[in-house]
Amino acid sequence: MCCNNNNGKIIVLSAPSGTGKSTIIGELMKMPDLNLGFSVSATSRAPRGTEQDGVQYYFLSPDEFAARIERGEFVEWAEVYSGTRYGTLVSEVERVTGCGKNLIMDIDVEGALNVKKRYGDRALLIFIEPPTLQSLEERLRSRATDDDESIRRRLDKAEYEMSFADRYDKVVVNDDLDTAVADVADNIREFTK
Repeated sequence: MCCNNNNGKIIVLSAPSGTGKSTIIGELMKMPDLNLGFSVSATSRAPRGTEQDGVQYYFLSPDEFAARIERGEFVEWAEVYSGTRYGTLVSEVERVTGCGKNLIMDIDVEGALNVKKRYGDRALLIFIEPPTLQSLEERLRSRATDDDESIRRRLDKAEYEMSFADRYDKVVVNDDLDTAVADVADNIREFTK
């Protein structure tokens, strides 16, 4: 239930897989002065591990995802990996910003650019970069969740995603988690004041 009818702002964080984006968002969510609400994305992929519908993602069948695209229910969506779509429902943006919260979105580079196109100055795009591709590979391998082929695909995708960084409002390098969190928080405070 909303406490007021003010519209919050939109903050988008994008980063290659393994760069620490989810950890950074988790730390930002603990900062009450940022007044953040999290956007739960929708995906056509199956849940992994202990993921729950409506918590990490809204898990939709490929057919349901396609039907919602057809009905114009997404602010943005993309086929991030072959056969796997991710997107943000318009209802999620309205749910969070309509309550006066600043919406934080965890989305890919193409989706981020679509959000910026739609919301303009109401949206701040922040790109989180790894210090190097080699350090990213080390992080991905240390997670021990992917085989060599998956890691290679993720690194190829990371290189592609990093080519979009100059189209973001801010770029933060995550070579030290505490520093990266502080930098992102400062950028949000400046944007929302």
